Amino acid sequence: MIGGIFPVFSKEIGSTSTFQQTPPGVECVGFDLRAFRWTQVMAFAIEEINKNTTLLPNISLGYRILDSCASPTNALRAALTLAGGLEEAEPNSSCVPVISAIIAEAGSSQSLAVTGTLGPFQVPIVSYFSTCACLSDRSKYPTFFRTIPSDYFQAKALAALVKRFGWRWIGAIQSDNDYGRHGVLAFKEEVEKFGVCIAFVGTIMRTYSMEKIQTVVEMIKQSSSKVVLAFLPEYDFYPLMKEVVRQNITGIQWIASEAWITDASAATPEMYRAFGGALGFVVHKMAIPKLKPFLTAISPYTDTSAAFVGEFWKVMVGCKAALPREQADNLHEICTGNETLKESRDDFFNVTQLRVTYNVYNAVYAIAHALHRLLFCKTVSKEPARPCLNVADIQAKQVTYHLQRVNFKNQFGDSVYFDENGDPPAAYDLINWQLRDNKVKHVTVGHFISTQKSDYELSIREDGIVWRTNKRVPISICSEECPVGTRKAQIKGQPICCFDCIPCADGTIANQTGAAECTPCAQEFWSNRKRDKCVPKSTEFLAYDEPMGIALTAVSLLGASLSLATMFIFIYYRRTAVIKATNSELSIFLLFSLFLCFLCPLTFIGRPTAWACMLRHTAFGVTFALCISCILSKTIVVVAAFKVSLPGSNVAQKFGPMQQRIIVCTCTLVQILICLLWLNLNPPFPDMVFQYSKKKIILECNTGSEAAFYAVLGYIGFLSVICLVLAFLTRKLPDNFNEAKFITFSMLIFCAVWLTFIPAYVSSPGKFTVAVEIFAILSSAFGLLFSIFAPKCYIILIRPEKNTKRHVMGKI
Repeated sequence: MIGGIFPVFSKEIGSTSTFQQTPPGVECVGFDLRAFRWTQVMAFAIEEINKNTTLLPNISLGYRILDSCASPTNALRAALTLAGGLEEAEPNSSCVPVISAIIAEAGSSQSLAVTGTLGPFQVPIVSYFSTCACLSDRSKYPTFFRTIPSDYFQAKALAALVKRFGWRWIGAIQSDNDYGRHGVLAFKEEVEKFGVCIAFVGTIMRTYSMEKIQTVVEMIKQSSSKVVLAFLPEYDFYPLMKEVVRQNITGIQWIASEAWITDASAATPEMYRAFGGALGFVVHKMAIPKLKPFLTAISPYTDTSAAFVGEFWKVMVGCKAALPREQADNLHEICTGNETLKESRDDFFNVTQLRVTYNVYNAVYAIAHALHRLLFCKTVSKEPARPCLNVADIQAKQVTYHLQRVNFKNQFGDSVYFDENGDPPAAYDLINWQLRDNKVKHVTVGHFISTQKSDYELSIREDGIVWRTNKRVPISICSEECPVGTRKAQIKGQPICCFDCIPCADGTIANQTGAAECTPCAQEFWSNRKRDKCVPKSTEFLAYDEPMGIALTAVSLLGASLSLATMFIFIYYRRTAVIKATNSELSIFLLFSLFLCFLCPLTFIGRPTAWACMLRHTAFGVTFALCISCILSKTIVVVAAFKVSLPGSNVAQKFGPMQQRIIVCTCTLVQILICLLWLNLNPPFPDMVFQYSKKKIILECNTGSEAAFYAVLGYIGFLSVICLVLAFLTRKLPDNFNEAKFITFSMLIFCAVWLTFIPAYVSSPGKFTVAVEIFAILSSAFGLLFSIFAPKCYIILIRPEKNTKRHVMGKI
């Protein structure tokens, strides 16, 4: 025998016990035609099996069907009644009134109550409409099976639908039971993987007061979400639907769970005003052609004790059956007895689009195949079979064992089996509410199939969808997607879908809409004005074509020209007294070195290259060493010239032209050796500097070795100090044209320039470092040129009368 529990009536009328008399029986109202058809399909399937010669041959299945009134309490009462056996068994009956399995229940809360109670007794429960994912927990519910996919898969399907249409801000309404709470929780977990947020979660129940229902309606009205998921049974959702229609709340795209999307009682033109275009997933439909004659043959006159047939007759025919004990009431008259259902066109008899009904059909056949494997020790085949077990020896746990291993194809070609959690393979149709001929139709517009690799395939025919918001796909977002060049900034206390868009910081970009973070540009790049692209940074160096470069080049060439002009003057007037008195050979060497010093800044201007970097520093060091060496030699000559007048002095012989050349070459050679070591060990090289500016790359010559650079400067300073000391000691010699005081003045300028150069060089950024170095070179070179040679040129060119030996050797 197979038990069945169905919510034939949708609501229980509550009663209060006074404890003074026997409590009244359970009274339920709200006859549900769809649930009644489920009961008839169970009876129809068992009748088919009993006529089948290969499935359970020579064994007849019986059944007992009870009503749960859509209540967990009544479902549990019915389950215990079934498990306890028949209250009155016929004495001579060969039927064993033991329930082998129970087909129950429509609601997940009812199934939880039933399987939680009967599970320890190993009684298998096969549900046809309970979808809560919690029922897949084999550790808690080892005897639970179902022929409808788990909400785990429905949540994946709904999440895939939300992702497909780009909805990011979803409202949710759940029933206050296990089905609604677990369903919305599973949906939330899935959509959060795609960055979708739940705007609100409203909870309702058919027993809730109107005040609570209106609170949920206010949630819907005040929310900015334009897409709302309703995950609850139709009998819990119906009061809210009526209130939404009454308040004329339109413009909402509803997403439905499988519990109400195909419910006929809710699919009316009146409800369509607010819920038209609703989308939801349901299990595949199937047609059972032989079922229609069975349904149209239902009659209270055939079996007067048949359960629920009297109520069915009232709803379908509109009158009470003409039976002996029936009396007319205010709502229903007594039938004539000639009424028939053969020509009825009610949707109840439409057997071409069966969904949950088909699940009941498969549940009966699954139990039958499990019993066949148990009783005949093999699967169903056309070959004659002999029982290997007595019917009286059937135990519930054996049925559970074989039910887990059931795997067959029904007469419609569909595979029926259960996975390790007792769930069937998941496959759904996507249903869209559409109004045709003033009737709400459930139009299939897509399919969802879950594969064995935990993946899924979603196919949708979008042009076949009727949207509640005209012909466009509705948009439901909390915040507009951030454009390129901006990033999301989370609003405190709001979900991640609600954010502000702020521009990317300098040096970072967002080249895609909806960027969570801005991407930093590479070191050589910078963000453009729109902050959507990294562009190469502009390079900066002291160029010839910029004003500073032009000015320094002009001054440098001017200094070089003056040095050459002075050198030509000295060569032309080399036989005059002033030139002879200043040692013409050293003066020409000095002028040549100054000429090179003035040309040296030209190597500092322009784009740094490897050769230019090595040349500029070494050329600077060598030319200035040559220049100072010449001045040092001249200073020593001045000292020697003064001491030659002393009696017995032979200084002039020791500091002749050869010795002067040796001093110049020796001092210069030391600097050359330092530069060669510098170039060999760690030479200067072109470098990119990023620290001075975020938007520019400073191109400069890295000295390579700071020690070598300061050694070159230190050696020049060493020679300068010696020159300054010697010149200072001889500054008061009695000659009218005493060169020592000009050398002293020039060396003071030289030392002052280079002493101020070091802090200015260290603190100047970018190309100004090069400008400071050029300025120091030009300043010191001009100081030497004007201090030493300007007085001589003045006498030679302007006051030639003083260019005599007598005047030069005269006393002050």
